[in-house]
Amino acid sequence: MTTLNLDFVSDVACPWCAVGLAALEQAMDSVSDEVRVELHFQPFELNPDMPPGGEDIIEHLTRKYRITPAQVEQNQQHLYQRGADAGFAFTPGARKRIYNTFDAHRLLHWAAETAGPDAQHRLKRALLKAYFTDGQDPSDPAVLRAAAVAAGLDGQQAAAVIAGSDYAGDVRAREKLYLDQGIHSVPSVIINGRYLVQGGQPAEVFAQALRQIAAESASGAGA
Repeated sequence: MTTLNLDFVSDVACPWCAVGLAALEQAMDSVSDEVRVELHFQPFELNPDMPPGGEDIIEHLTRKYRITPAQVEQNQQHLYQRGADAGFAFTPGARKRIYNTFDAHRLLHWAAETAGPDAQHRLKRALLKAYFTDGQDPSDPAVLRAAAVAAGLDGQQAAAVIAGSDYAGDVRAREKLYLDQGIHSVPSVIINGRYLVQGGQPAEVFAQALRQIAAESASGAGA
């Protein structure tokens, strides 16, 4: 069975990243008899300069994209439906503010370094649920610790990471790496370091890409 390495470049505050991850998980399940996937989450901050306390989401989106509140609502409805199709539950109106996510990325890096990619995957899901389903603040140390515990990680160790500055340099270096590679929107899925799939694509698109790249990899290995 061919093994593919996937780097999922994303932000905890990105709703399309939640949709994309859910669809990718569906795709991984559908090709599991043919392709083995090693999934790693890489950091990207949509709003790296967001101050403590965040910003009202309507004010933020209308200014950033130069759209009206009515257009924001229309976009959100489309997003909720895409989430439902992929199996991710958005709670309408739960996400009221945009927050800084740097500590969440540090915690994700810690999870991967100390507990492995499966634990990092569980933590990523817990963080997305906390923000988009439960309407919680992903910059709040208590929310981050609870997400770590929900992912089966040690709460005291997580709290220590959050309270300090561990992995800050690692996260900054990873962010710069992907920016230097031309990644300026997320989600971006990099497969085997060579192939790029961008956006919250449907599961069928991800599945087709995984099968095609796995076939090409197997053919190349046998040549």
